[in-house]
Amino acid sequence: MTVAARLGGGLEALAVRHRLRRLAPRRGLDFASNDYLGLSGSALLQDAARQAVDRGVPVGSGGSRLLRGNHPEHEALEEEAAGFFGAEAALYMGGGFQANQAIFSTLPAAGDLVLHDALIHASAHEGMRLGRAETRAFPHNDVAAARQVLSDWRSTGGIGQVWIVVESVYSMEGDLAPLADLAAFARAENAVLVVDEAHATGVFGPQGRGRAHDLDTELLTLHTCGKGLGVSGGLICGARVMIDTLINRARPFIFATAPSPFDAALVRAALRALEVRPELQQAAQDRMHHAWSEAQRLCGTGGPTSQIVPVIIGPDGATMNRAQDLQTQGFDIRGIRPPTVPRGTARLRVSVTGNVRAEDITALFQAIADQQMGAE
Repeated sequence: MTVAARLGGGLEALAVRHRLRRLAPRRGLDFASNDYLGLSGSALLQDAARQAVDRGVPVGSGGSRLLRGNHPEHEALEEEAAGFFGAEAALYMGGGFQANQAIFSTLPAAGDLVLHDALIHASAHEGMRLGRAETRAFPHNDVAAARQVLSDWRSTGGIGQVWIVVESVYSMEGDLAPLADLAAFARAENAVLVVDEAHATGVFGPQGRGRAHDLDTELLTLHTCGKGLGVSGGLICGARVMIDTLINRARPFIFATAPSPFDAALVRAALRALEVRPELQQAAQDRMHHAWSEAQRLCGTGGPTSQIVPVIIGPDGATMNRAQDLQTQGFDIRGIRPPTVPRGTARLRVSVTGNVRAEDITALFQAIADQQMGAE
């Protein structure tokens, strides 16, 4: 069998299972992106872009940060981000996926334990796969179960550093990690709490600093810049010794072309906007609460948690058909299937972005409710 035939057969198998992915253009009302504050196409960032061009900020970096790719915009962003997020230091990476690879392939050592929530992002799994530490999962958001998993590990002779890994807002469930309980757990065990704030930055915490802000424990956070902040890249924030170790040992940092200095300038503008324009976060919170109110009223969905509202359908094919039907009605919403979510839980992922109005949100959930009635 030729390579082409083998690969083609694999794609055909995905299609039969309604799991074949295709790139689709953006069209209709934005219920699919992670642009929670509506900054990506905003006049605010367009103005910041013009100002960056006027002061000569280059579009490309031309090399890795350790060669000639380092730029004053990178360093200014990192200093400002560390102050904004309350950390000793920050490191700007090309994206959140790359940042998680760097963290988990570099910081936990052989003999350590990475104790992670079962629903953490694929990027963290990739980093752990490349790392040297042992990894164990605990059931989603179950701190008591996490304690038991750690106890079991120690009973088999585990004595290394423990890294507890969670997301503050889960990207497919839309629910929130019990961070206060996790911080207490981490303190009691002298563990490092690693919190991926990808879907919290800009939306949760004081001035959008995230849900882990001011937690009283040893903390490492990741704030992606392509979601609520509307640009691209990822910021790792933590102790200076951790950041310096990443600079010296993290292959995804050392051997990657540096992120654009131009993007760094735009991320700086987005962070400044969170500080001086509280209405950005307030509007996101208002949209979020309106979405959950309408989801409950029209669809019977559970209580409010975040700006991500999952509507569980179940079968892959039915989910994709419903998503396509909503797209034809003018709602850009996507179906999410395994392996991104557990088998049998394919869903419509309603992302409440800054690019829709309250009446758009109501119209979407009315359309979903009509679908549900038609399926009964």
